[in-house]
Amino acid sequence: MTVTWEELGWERLADGVGRCRLPGWDCTAGLVLGAGTALMVDAGSSLAEGARLRTEAHALAGRRVTHLALTHPHFDHVLGAAAFAGTDLYAAVGTETVLAHGRAELRLDAVRNGLPAAEAEEAADTLPLPRHLVSGEWTLDLGDGRQALLANVGPGHTAHDLAVLVPGDPEVVFCGDLVEESGDPQAGPDAVPSRWPAALDRLLALGGDHARYVPGHGAVVDAAFVRAQRDALAARFGVS
Repeated sequence: MTVTWEELGWERLADGVGRCRLPGWDCTAGLVLGAGTALMVDAGSSLAEGARLRTEAHALAGRRVTHLALTHPHFDHVLGAAAFAGTDLYAAVGTETVLAHGRAELRLDAVRNGLPAAEAEEAADTLPLPRHLVSGEWTLDLGDGRQALLANVGPGHTAHDLAVLVPGDPEVVFCGDLVEESGDPQAGPDAVPSRWPAALDRLLALGGDHARYVPGHGAVVDAAFVRAQRDALAARFGVS
C-alpha cells in the first residue's frame, strides 16, 4: 500500500507530481509518477541522501525509480546518483564530461560545504555518468498519457542547465539552481552570467505565466518571481 506525499514530508505540486526539500542545503528533489514509471529530478548530496530518496519514491510510487534527471553537475544535486542503480540517467549534454573529469573537484566542493570526507569520496568514486544527453528538448513518455519534457535551457547557473517541465493543471517546472528562493542565486566559477537572463527567458517561455516553478533551493514560486529574479540578474551582471 502506498503512502501519501504528506506522510513522508513531501510537497504535492500537482496530480502525481511532488518534491521534497532536503536538509543541510535546502536542496530540492522532485518526483513525477507515471504508469509503471517514476521520474526523479536530482539525486541529493550523498549516497545516504540518494538512498533515502529512492526509498521514499518507491513508497510513493509503489515501484522503483525508472528515470533520473540531473538539473546540473553540482555536488548537492548529483552525488546521490549511484543509489539509483539501473535507472535511465538524463542530463544536459556536457554534464557527462564534468562528471567524468571533475570528480575530485565535486568531492572537494562537497567537503568544503560540510559533507564528511569519507561520504564525499564514496559518492564521487561511484558516481554514474548520464547515458541520455539532452542538447535541445527530450520528451519522456512515462505511460498512460503522462509526459515530462527535459529542456537544455542553459547555460546560466552552470554551462549545463537542464529544466524539467511536467504538463498538467497546473504545469510544474523544475528549474534546478537557475532559480533560487531561499537565497540569492549563486554564481560560482562555472557560471555563465552573460547567458543567465536568457536562460530564464527560455524557462519562462517553457512554463508560461501560470506554471508552478520549483527552484533548486527554497519555496515554489510563480512566473512573476522568476521574471523579477531574471531582471535582478541582468542588472547584477550588466546584461540585457
